[in-house]
Order: sequence, then C-alpha cells, then structure tokens
Amino acid sequence: MVFDEFLIRSHIPTVENWPQEGVSFRDITPLFQNPATARMITDSLAWRYLNQDITHIAALDARGFLLGSNLAYALNKPLVLIRKPGKLPGEVDRVSYDSEYAKGELELQKSAFSVGDKVVIVDDLIATGGTLLAASRLIRNQGAEINEVAAIVDLINLKGSERLTESSIPCFSLISFDD
Repeated sequence: MVFDEFLIRSHIPTVENWPQEGVSFRDITPLFQNPATARMITDSLAWRYLNQDITHIAALDARGFLLGSNLAYALNKPLVLIRKPGKLPGEVDRVSYDSEYAKGELELQKSAFSVGDKVVIVDDLIATGGTLLAASRLIRNQGAEINEVAAIVDLINLKGSERLTESSIPCFSLISFDD
C-alpha cells in the first residue's frame, strides 16, 4: 500500500477549544476507524523499522497504545506500556512532566528494559515533547537506548520535535501540521 498523505490528513479533524479553551485538538481516532488508514499508518512505520536494530516498542498511554500494539505485532517485538499513575501492577518507576495542557506523571514497570535494549517510543503525536521526554527518561533510567520517537503527527509550532532533537532523541512523524 502506498502512503497517501492526503488520505491521512482527511481523517484527522481539528476539534477547537478541546480539552480546554484555546486548544486546537488533532483527533487521530478516525484514522483507526478506517481499516485502510490504520493499515497504511502501521505498514508505513513497520517498513521504516523493519531492518533497524531495535528490540522493543514502547507506547504511551493512551492513544500511543493504538499504534504501538499494531507496530509491535507487525515487527514481532515486545510492547512495553508507559502508563498514567496507578495503572500498572507491581513496582514502578515514576517521572513528572509538563504537557501542553497540564502537569502529569508517567509510570513504567521496574525492569521493563535492560541495559542495551534499543527502543522506539510510539505516540499519536508530538506536541510540546514533555510526555515523550518524560518517557525517554524512564526508559534511559533503566539502561535502554532510545533509537527514535515515532508519531503519526508532528505539531511543529509547539516545538516538541525540536526539544527532543536537542535532547539527542531522533524524531519521525508521518505528517506534520504547522498551525
């Protein structure tokens, strides 16, 4: 299947003033309601990582799970979930961060990664980068390396991909918006 940027863009509506006043929210859920766009996204990322030296896919709560589980399946790699507080059993590592909407925390089960693991972090979009930087801290604190952050959308104007790159974390997105 050939990647069709117009088709992908046509399935990402903008919801104004949600989840709070002044925010233009890019809703990726229609992409997964259409089997053709869901497959196109998964296949495009699977081809990107097929021959790369990665050991794990890490997906962020919650929309990152949609893409992360598909990608882990397509690449036959373990999927590690990075969750909001109180959602993972057992001992966890926790980190706080600032997002475009508020402050938050993420958790990762202790020993989810080992020294030398090579991870692709997956989320629906790159906004300010706060959540992805927090996830990368959790992963690196367990001794793993971040090969890349992958997202469907990069919201360029929020400068998250710049912040990630400045932190030596390569970024990749299928499409970008600059508004």
